[in-house]
Amino acid sequence: MRLHHRLTIYNHKGGVGKTTLSVNIGAALAEKGVRVLLIDSDPQCNLTSFFLPDAEVDELLDKSEKPNGRTLWTALKPVADGLGQVRSVKPFDLHVDGLSLVPGDIRLSGFEQQLGDSWADAFKRRPSGLRATTALSDFVSLLVEAHDIDVVMYDTGPNIGPLNRVIALDSDHIIVPVACDLFSVRALTTLGQSLKTWVLDCRTVASLAPAAEAMLPGLPRFMGYIPQQFRVYGQEMAKTPSYYLRRVQKQVGSDVVNVLRKIDRRLAPDFDVSPKNVGSRN
Repeated sequence: MRLHHRLTIYNHKGGVGKTTLSVNIGAALAEKGVRVLLIDSDPQCNLTSFFLPDAEVDELLDKSEKPNGRTLWTALKPVADGLGQVRSVKPFDLHVDGLSLVPGDIRLSGFEQQLGDSWADAFKRRPSGLRATTALSDFVSLLVEAHDIDVVMYDTGPNIGPLNRVIALDSDHIIVPVACDLFSVRALTTLGQSLKTWVLDCRTVASLAPAAEAMLPGLPRFMGYIPQQFRVYGQEMAKTPSYYLRRVQKQVGSDVVNVLRKIDRRLAPDFDVSPKNVGSRN
């Protein structure tokens, strides 16, 4: 049983504040005495660029394929190359005590392509496929033990792809940031169905896998949503954002909470989805 928590700020729609929330939630937890490890799993490296100067990021990317590299790709490269287990790297200590970072890497986009094939191999009970799908989780476990981490936070890219799939399935909790606009409302349907498919597929793989192989937990609990980019006029929220926020609340209940509860109530345990209270915590 895990003695720490793995939290993902995730939405496949861009521009909803995933990285900003990861920074601020991580820092707020660290200021409370929680030891937080930020994992920049987005090949665009926005989280890394927020904390580290460009020259340092450039140097990190140049050295990431070397044994003394310090990016996420450094850790995963041996598995991607089929040469061994994940390699431990030292996280960067940040400006808040207790807050640390594993930098991202543009080369993660290539690893993501491999993960698509690895997922198919996992369904065929091939050990190489199973180990590739758990590589990121295995790496995080190394750091959690070595650095006494309480909370791991994944910062993800805006897509529904193989890398975000293994991150979601490794997460204990997921928070969904949304903008108060039409496309955020529309995106919630795809999000809920994707999480459902990933969890069910993970259970199928687990049922087929040899007993000796480690598996992803496959139980990402939906904690809630955080609305972004709304406007306030005087004491009231502007009409258009307010309209879309009500639609977001409704869609969260029907397209995320109810969809997840149909396969396992533990995936969305704390929400009242009745018409008057949809989206609120009990």
